[in-house]
Amino acid sequence: MNKAQLHVLTDAEALLVLETEKSALAGLDEDALVELHTRIRRARGKYVGQYRRGASARVRDVGGRGKANAQNQRARDKAEIFEESLSRVSTALAAAARASAAELKSERLESARAAKANPMAAAPAAAGGKAAAPSGSRAKTATKTPATKKRNASTLATGARRQAKRDSR
Repeated sequence: MNKAQLHVLTDAEALLVLETEKSALAGLDEDALVELHTRIRRARGKYVGQYRRGASARVRDVGGRGKANAQNQRARDKAEIFEESLSRVSTALAAAARASAAELKSERLESARAAKANPMAAAPAAAGGKAAAPSGSRAKTATKTPATKKRNASTLATGARRQAKRDSR
């Protein structure tokens, strides 16, 4: 982005754009990047909306969208600046998210390896401190899948139809 474009911005907007420089983004963690991404996206949305509303309001007066554009240069420049800034922040956020996901995956794999290496030590911790169930018994699980819900509803409906038939006699 060139310096002429930066002169279009207010001081607060210029500071926001400067937060998106590569050196400033390097020191931010994922949460800070998400917050910055939100602020930049809001600013971009504001100026894109202003540009579109302004251009569409002048179309009838000047005779076309192309002619209406030139009168709304300031909002268009600001929208472009914030679009570039948003692109930089999005790229940094994606990189931070990939790094975070890789870290979580390695932690999860490490704990799985530790549990596999010593299953007796990991069993109480995995069960939330409760004793593990005996190996021959099966724990009763109450899973409500769509198929079981449908089967239960069908059974109830069949019984209701049968009762209604009896009652109508």
